[in-house]
Amino acid sequence: MTPTESALLDAAVAAARAGGEVLLRDFRSNDLEVRNKAENDFVTRADRDSEEAVVASIRQRFPDHRILAEEGGERGGTDGRGGGDDAHEWIIDPLDGTTNFLQGLPVWCVSVACRRGDELLVGVVLDPLRDELYSATRGGGTRWNGKPVRVSQRPGLDGAFLATGYPFKAKPALDAYLSIFHDVFVQARSIRRCGAAALDLAHTAVGIYDGFFEFRLSPWDIGAGVLLVEEAGGRVSDLDGGRTFMAGGNLVAGAPGVQRELLAVVSRHAGEAWLDEVVPRQPALVPAAG
Repeated sequence: MTPTESALLDAAVAAARAGGEVLLRDFRSNDLEVRNKAENDFVTRADRDSEEAVVASIRQRFPDHRILAEEGGERGGTDGRGGGDDAHEWIIDPLDGTTNFLQGLPVWCVSVACRRGDELLVGVVLDPLRDELYSATRGGGTRWNGKPVRVSQRPGLDGAFLATGYPFKAKPALDAYLSIFHDVFVQARSIRRCGAAALDLAHTAVGIYDGFFEFRLSPWDIGAGVLLVEEAGGRVSDLDGGRTFMAGGNLVAGAPGVQRELLAVVSRHAGEAWLDEVVPRQPALVPAAG
């Protein structure tokens, strides 16, 4: 039986809260067992324990669904019958903002999304410290703590309040990124870099930010946030204005007018083919076939 989006959303909320409980316990702990995944990219015991809690919560309801999670990679269903539901896949970031978490900076979240094939069905971002829940269902709109919300009404880049992330996984593209930053900076009111893309997208969906851009994110960073923005009336694209962001990790998002003008600036300095040449996509960025 195909699950309803209401059932998927309930599962996503429950899973995010299970992960959030783990993170609240471990925040500012002195025993996080930190290790490097790559340069300036860390994983802690809190990441792993949160992911286990999120996955276990989802498995209780949908044991045959696939899982794509930051720390555990891709896993098939565990329904015990040797089968599985290849159509549904959960995309999980058990702790977005690990560096912030490590430093004791209270800007981090849990992100949980579910897609069927290439279509995102539900997305949830939870800020456990503030008990702020951002949720969306395909065709059902976006909610912030249960209340319907929309993206900002700002018509363009002039005076916009934006979010971004520095391309620490795409350093060969730094000069292009800085050129984009310069051109955006002279038009926008302010640009913030808070270090948790899922939370930045949630804040864009509810109109705190007017727009967001970043290179080489992973599916678990953006799965929930993309749906939040789109269901709140915003627009999301890759660097060429297309829809390859789940595979390539390059994102330009925001209120319609802001996103359109932001994309025009970005595309003057960078495109998908160019970035693939200077910073080849990593296998982990490519979603499984649906």
